[in-house]
Amino acid sequence: MMIAVQMDRKAEFDALWNWAKTYMYISDPKHPSFGFFSWSCKTNGEPNEETPAPDGEEYFVMSLYFASARWGDGSGIYNYHAQADELLHAMRHRQQIVGPTKFGERDVAAEVDEPHRMIRFVPGAPRRDFTDPSYHLPAFYELWARWCPADDRTFWAEAAQASRRFFLATTDPKTGLAPAYANFDGTPHATRFPQSSIFGFDAWRTASNWSVDWSWWHADLEEPILSDRIQTFFTSQGPDYGEVFTLDGKPTSDHHAPGLVAANAVASLAATDKQQARQFTEALWQLPIPSGHGRYYDGMLYMLSMLHVSGEFRIWTPRQ
Repeated sequence: MMIAVQMDRKAEFDALWNWAKTYMYISDPKHPSFGFFSWSCKTNGEPNEETPAPDGEEYFVMSLYFASARWGDGSGIYNYHAQADELLHAMRHRQQIVGPTKFGERDVAAEVDEPHRMIRFVPGAPRRDFTDPSYHLPAFYELWARWCPADDRTFWAEAAQASRRFFLATTDPKTGLAPAYANFDGTPHATRFPQSSIFGFDAWRTASNWSVDWSWWHADLEEPILSDRIQTFFTSQGPDYGEVFTLDGKPTSDHHAPGLVAANAVASLAATDKQQARQFTEALWQLPIPSGHGRYYDGMLYMLSMLHVSGEFRIWTPRQ
């Protein structure tokens, strides 16, 4: 029975990966996004944009390494480890390409900022000079520093440490809230997007990222402090807290979002106030499964958070 379930999951993974490679992946070497994935597509595969958002590539890489460890490697696009290596190499080393897309000319480079050892918000000009705190995934980088090609291992080990320092720099010292976009020194980065420099939809995920890192590695003693801080802030807002806040804690929306409830539950992985943490995990458990308008973002955070707090999103170690 267990073998059958494992094979069913492999078949599902292969189908999703095949769809992504068929419709989202940019394989034309002359295309500005060559080697990356369109960040948004319609359900029929038609792109809404032909440039990448690096959090997508990060999860593709981690999923492929885990698939390799869990099921072994096949051939072609199902040689998971080779596919992960190739994508990770592009994320760091892809040279700048300027050229046409269906939506106009684009200028796309690597997805990491080399000097700061940090992931970029996007690799396209003119917005590649800042980052997104919710894209920082040091739990993943620790594994890449062990499993990726040898020439890049030091970089990803340093990136893990850089992101841990960044979490402390970018979060408010009282509320624990992070901005949606930030400069590489952690200060908020304001754009025309109203939520760019405050705690908005992207920023919901940041506490999940440092908490999963603590759960897997226990490498930074500041991460439990950050989880306690942000959960204490949301406790002070009452059970039906809003979804968007200034960094010092002033609400700008009174909508109670399932996605934020889900992400706040994952903060419990690092929290030291266990009674308070349990209230947040219980709130996730009581949530209806998001549907309708909230099916995409709220729904994905709900699914990922359920996997995290249940321990099912875990490290799959390569076969010896």
